[in-house]
Amino acid sequence: MKVVIAEKPDQGATLAKPFSHRKRQGYIEVHSNDVFPKGAYITWAVGHLFQLQAPEKYESKWKKWNLEELPLIPPRFQYELQRAKAKQFSVIKELLKRNEVTEIIHAGDAGREGELIIRNIISMSKVQKPMKRLWISSLTEKAIVQGFEQLREEAEMRPLYYEAYSRTCADWLVGMNASRVYSILLKQQGMSDVFSAGRVQTPTLALIVKRDEEIDRFKSEPFWEVKASFQIGEHVYEGTWEKDGESRIKSRELADKIATFCQNKPAHVAKMKIEQKEFSPPLLFNLSALQATINKMFKFSPKKTLDILQKLYQKGIVSYPRSDSQYVTKGEAETFPEILGKLKKFSPYSNWIPTPHSSLLNNKRFVNESKVSDHYAIIPTEQVTDPETLSPDEKKIYDVVVKRFIAAHHDKAIMNYTTITTVVDERAEFVSKGKQILKEGWRQVLMQDEKEEEPLLPNVKQDDTGNVKKVGIKEGKTQPPKRYTEGQLITLMKTAGKYMDNDELEKVLKKTEGLGTEATRAGIITMLKDRQYIDIQKNIVFPTDKAKVLIRAIGENVLASAEMTAKWEQRLQEIGKGKASAPEFMEQVKKLSERLVESALHESKTWNFMDLDTDSIQRTKGGKGKRASKTSVGTCLKCGGKVIDKGKFYGCSNYQKTKCSFTISKTILQKRISQTIVKKVLTNGKSDRIDGFKKGEKEFSAYLSWDPAQKKIQFQFDIN
Repeated sequence: MKVVIAEKPDQGATLAKPFSHRKRQGYIEVHSNDVFPKGAYITWAVGHLFQLQAPEKYESKWKKWNLEELPLIPPRFQYELQRAKAKQFSVIKELLKRNEVTEIIHAGDAGREGELIIRNIISMSKVQKPMKRLWISSLTEKAIVQGFEQLREEAEMRPLYYEAYSRTCADWLVGMNASRVYSILLKQQGMSDVFSAGRVQTPTLALIVKRDEEIDRFKSEPFWEVKASFQIGEHVYEGTWEKDGESRIKSRELADKIATFCQNKPAHVAKMKIEQKEFSPPLLFNLSALQATINKMFKFSPKKTLDILQKLYQKGIVSYPRSDSQYVTKGEAETFPEILGKLKKFSPYSNWIPTPHSSLLNNKRFVNESKVSDHYAIIPTEQVTDPETLSPDEKKIYDVVVKRFIAAHHDKAIMNYTTITTVVDERAEFVSKGKQILKEGWRQVLMQDEKEEEPLLPNVKQDDTGNVKKVGIKEGKTQPPKRYTEGQLITLMKTAGKYMDNDELEKVLKKTEGLGTEATRAGIITMLKDRQYIDIQKNIVFPTDKAKVLIRAIGENVLASAEMTAKWEQRLQEIGKGKASAPEFMEQVKKLSERLVESALHESKTWNFMDLDTDSIQRTKGGKGKRASKTSVGTCLKCGGKVIDKGKFYGCSNYQKTKCSFTISKTILQKRISQTIVKKVLTNGKSDRIDGFKKGEKEFSAYLSWDPAQKKIQFQFDIN
């Protein structure tokens, strides 16, 4: 008799599906069959049943947060059972100890974390019986049966457990010590909140804060462009004045002169360049690429995408969701014609199937064994489902995965990119750009709704002549860097290596896929939200003043850089491959923890947060993570009461008594309104000029001003 331990209840149920079985309390009894001649028990964890012990479990004095006790370094890490999951652990333990059970099958997710979850359970149950490993990338009945028939030796995966265990302990050491030292030191500066810090979350936060600082430092400058339309024979087209490749003119006077010069002047086509480009179909999805795509299309958060994808995986209709690969093996590619055949039954997929290429078996762009590590790309399985039977959100994600899969079987897209240089009166050069799709290829599958931004240009020829039909001036402003969306944040974490100066470490980060892993990035973003470091409004990511305080406090410390993550990931991967020592790595992490504490103590003497809203960074009793300062930021302009921080806005403290409705939102048209701005409005009735308000695609500057007649805050603009 064998015991199979899955990672979650629904996965346990899915693993039992191909076999005759009976449900029991906390497990499923599988009846005798070809795969399990003596039957089997399939049970499950509920995610992590065990967690590393809290500091006070090692030393009672560690319960109190004291600088004198730092760094906290336990002599040996210990796990403790999570109370809410004790019942399921007792079920698993009882099954493992049964006399008829002679073998354990580890059926956790095929990755580092799955390795840790199940091995911890077996270790803590103190049962020593032979173990095999189920390692599959999809939950179709065919894949499950095949996986049970081809179990792997547990020793093959043991280094992955050492890697996951080392990662967990190292993150505990750095996170616990960094969080405590910065929380204590920042409390001495008047901020009584908990400042969580960690190996992945802090470098990610540093990149977000850095972008915010770039936006704050940015000074918008006006520019002008001269646009002209030309009549060349029967053809009319537009062009933009350029000199030395630059179209922006810094003074209105010069733009006027150019426009005046060009009016009604003769023009001729001086140069015509046509460049043909081919575009291969995009790679198949890994998790990060899918999260970024879905966020751009539907504004789903990365966590929401992963949660929905997990449901589709558990239904057996897509492959393993946490994959970091965009390639498949030849074995998988052999199943593609069957999958396409089944997809053809459903609209709109029938429009694009049969595909120009019925097989990808010899296409190295998609089929590359060397680039498939634990799992292959995210693809639809042969258990094809009618998308109409799925929930609306499930349908959206399944549809995107299916279309990317179909597109891979289509031809390249071929386009002509045309550049026309038109010279006016032998002096002024205008450039016109356009494109023409010669062959739609894979674009017919993925780009049906795409708006073509570049116009089609007329079929004029070099040396054709005509005249300027119309000329005008377009005014614009230089734009600051854009804030990140949640989807871009996933991509940013994945490509953080390009922000590093050290070439060798950049290569490591590129190889190890940046900050975090496919499985953890969505969780890190959720953690940053929950810990009040970032605020996400309409899919745009804003750092809070709490985030700015922490990153400024950390400064140049290695904790805020991608460098430490690169070094860690390099060593952890070596541990996972059996090429490095876990104990040696842990000794280095202990030394790093000591240095982090020393560095924070030293740097704290020079911290300055005068320009940040530190008053609002307070922890309220009983409020889970909610913070609101009761300190007045000024006098209410409507009733004379106190204006206080109420979370997402500043409002009058008299609301409960008199229903005074005075408020100023913390974000107005995608612009963060700081406490400094609010204080200025309350004191002077008007703020300084604020750049960066955004309405649609248009960005503008304005003052926030109190209108005493209408008794409300409104925009005030400079009078030109």
